[in-house]
Formats: sequence, structure tokens, C-alpha cells
Amino acid sequence: MLELYQFELSHYSEKVRLLLDYKGLPYRKIEVTPGVGQVELFRMSGQRQVPVLKDGNTVIADSTAIAKYLDKQYPDRPLIPIDPKQKGLCLLIEAWADESIGSKSRKVLFGALSQNQNFRTSILPSNTPDALKTLVGALPGEVLNLLGLGVGYGPDAVQAATEDLQQDLESLSLLLLESPYLVGDYPTLADFAVAGLSMLIKFPSGPYLDLPETLRGKGIPGLADRSAYETFFNWRDRLYADYRKPLSANTTAGATGSTPTSIEID
Repeated sequence: MLELYQFELSHYSEKVRLLLDYKGLPYRKIEVTPGVGQVELFRMSGQRQVPVLKDGNTVIADSTAIAKYLDKQYPDRPLIPIDPKQKGLCLLIEAWADESIGSKSRKVLFGALSQNQNFRTSILPSNTPDALKTLVGALPGEVLNLLGLGVGYGPDAVQAATEDLQQDLESLSLLLLESPYLVGDYPTLADFAVAGLSMLIKFPSGPYLDLPETLRGKGIPGLADRSAYETFFNWRDRLYADYRKPLSANTTAGATGSTPTSIEID
């Protein structure tokens, strides 16, 4: 069976989970423990970031490389179109989504966690001790803002990322007004990349992630709840309903279980 080394809250891992479900490939989720688990991941794959897919003796790192491997090794339900123009557009959108939505959504999530105590505690794993939840919730937003400055996630960077994502979501909504998918008449890598990477902006409504039920359908205020982006999120909901399998049906828990262990995404 395929093994996916992941973080439950990694939107790049979610991109791969969507690809595996679309192709109908069973897989085992192995939750990587931040720190020590990433050292083991490095020994296996040569890098510390998730996702990493293991297929027998073959190890593939990076979500784009995994997508290309899956199309080559498991050609049913192809992810990348054959038509040259559609193929070029698909790969272009996928690369853009990785760099734009993938990067900026982490910043706006950090900003939301800094500003909203309830959101900060609700996103913690369900097995987090109450004392730790209280400690995390009590952290002043100013402290988190200072920590964010050290990694490029300060208030100015969060605001710039938010404005960029507003434009991204508006553009995607316009593209999807009269089209079922971003490229052609069937889903491609472009669709699953955009859908999966938008996970941190708004969590899926269904039972697709090992998260508290109260977080389903919730997301970044000002982005997840704006009517201007309703077309995009309705489209994403349909994509999930059609192709993403619920937790109970699509995976077997790994050695460390499937419960999220960190909110630090790859």
C-alpha cells in the first residue's frame, strides 16, 4: 500500500490526498512528528518537508513530483492533460497555486491565530491537554506578532498576503462562473492544487480532515465568509463531494495515528 508521510494540517499534504482519492488509490497516512519525525523523514527522503510518498522502495518528495509520479505509474484518471495547450495551462496554474495560495495562506492563517484566541485554541489537536490549551489561548497577540516578524509573518506581511489572496479568490471565482473546472471539462492537477492549497483559508465542510467538528467550514475571517468568493468555495465543495473520500473510507492510520500534531505547516 502507498504510504503518505504528512502533517494533517499541511495544505500541500491535502493536495496529495485529493490526488490519491481522485485516482482511487488506497494509502496509509503516517503523521510526521515535528522535530524528531522530520529527522527520520530526512534520512528516508533527503529533505524534511512533507508530503513524501512511499511506493514500495520508491520515495517521492514534493507534491508536484508526486503528481507526476502518480500519472506515470498509475495512468488511470490522468491528472495532466495530453492536449498541449491544456497541459501548459494546467501546469501553469498548479505552479502559481503552489507559490501564491500555498505561501500566502500560511501567513493569513498565522495572522488569524494571532488575533483570535478562540480560533487559536480550536485549531489545536483534540487530544491537547487543557492546561496547554489555556496557555496557548492566553498568549498575547503582541507576542505572536513579534514571533511572526522573525519569520516574515509580521502584521505588514499578513496584510499584504491577505490583499493578494482577495485578488486570487476573486480571479478564481470569475474563472469558474461558467466553467466546471479550471482547465477543460474534467478535473486536472490544476483543480486539485487550487482546492487543496486553499484548505487553510477555509476548512472543508465535510469529514475529510482529522479536525474538531467545530472547525468544519470555518476559516479566515474576511476571506472564508465573503459572498464575493461564494462561487469559488461552492465549486470547491462540489469537487470535494465528487472526489474526496471521507476519513473513514480513504485511509488507514499510520504508526503515529492521524491526529494532527502541529500547526506548523511543512
